Amino acid sequence: MTLFELHWPWFGLLLPLPLLLPYLWRERPAEPKEEQLEGERITLLHPHIEQLKAAFQARRPRQQLASWLHRILLYLVWVGLVLALMRPQWLVPHTEVSSPGYDLMLAVDASHSMDALDFTVQGRQVSRMQVVKGVMSRFIDGRPGDRVGLIIFGSGAYVLAPLTIDRAAVHMLLDRVEPSIAGGSTALGDAVALGVKKLRDRPPGSRVMILIADGDNTAGNFQPLESAQLARMAGVRIYVIGVGSNRERIPILHEGKIEYWDDLTMDEDTLQRLADITGGAYFRATDTRALEEISRRIAELEKTETETRTAYLPEPLYRWPLALSLLALLALGLFPEGRRRFIVRQASS
Repeated sequence: MTLFELHWPWFGLLLPLPLLLPYLWRERPAEPKEEQLEGERITLLHPHIEQLKAAFQARRPRQQLASWLHRILLYLVWVGLVLALMRPQWLVPHTEVSSPGYDLMLAVDASHSMDALDFTVQGRQVSRMQVVKGVMSRFIDGRPGDRVGLIIFGSGAYVLAPLTIDRAAVHMLLDRVEPSIAGGSTALGDAVALGVKKLRDRPPGSRVMILIADGDNTAGNFQPLESAQLARMAGVRIYVIGVGSNRERIPILHEGKIEYWDDLTMDEDTLQRLADITGGAYFRATDTRALEEISRRIAELEKTETETRTAYLPEPLYRWPLALSLLALLALGLFPEGRRRFIVRQASS
């Protein structure tokens, strides 16, 4: 159902202003000249006064019509301008329907440690970020109907995509994530806390966070286990996918060269405890059955009921009264005689 609305209706108080102007600014009657004597009369001498009088009387109806038409056109110009100021608009309803599904917030580690080359695929070394993108791309593609969001974290945690049913957009944003894009450190606890904040307003029973990290927490205001307690109180289940290895020296692609670092080991114990506290589960990224198991456990949760929201979008209509004013203004040029008569009548009244 389309609704009509005046956005600024109080401008309508200006509509009667032209009718009040003659009473607000009355012209003072012309004072008689000093040399004119009191009682003096001016007489027009004409040999055919009756014919002259009849000629003026014959033209009077046409002059009166032009005068009234001129006045009406002036009022139309004013009314059109005032109506345009009142901003008339149609309110067109747009209904958004979201189907039942789960609310899944993906939190992806984007620190410098995700450049570590401790995975091998078909005999070729690949980084942790490449593994994460492959794993999560398959996961996103297999969740039709769910609302998926994306958080990345490094030195801080940032929402890259809010919860949405547009999985293709989330997929595209994930593909563009690069290591160190959010800073070199790892604010694991802040990422969990941010995910809880975004999920706690969703209906209970379907709040799920998928956390992809290597377990180290080197920055931020929250410790991972503190954030896990917040998630448990908010009813958010966290499924953790650990990436990385526990080798002593791990190769990493640093400034275009492969170097070996000693501080890139994965803190698997922290990730395991974080999942246990929230009632979720922990998986390794190399486990081919991890995604199937996560999907099976999520399917056991309660789906969010269908939501229907209607928003009314304004469609402006000010062009129509403005066009009326312009047409009336153009028409005024066709009645210059009416303008003269109108001015004479105002002066004589």
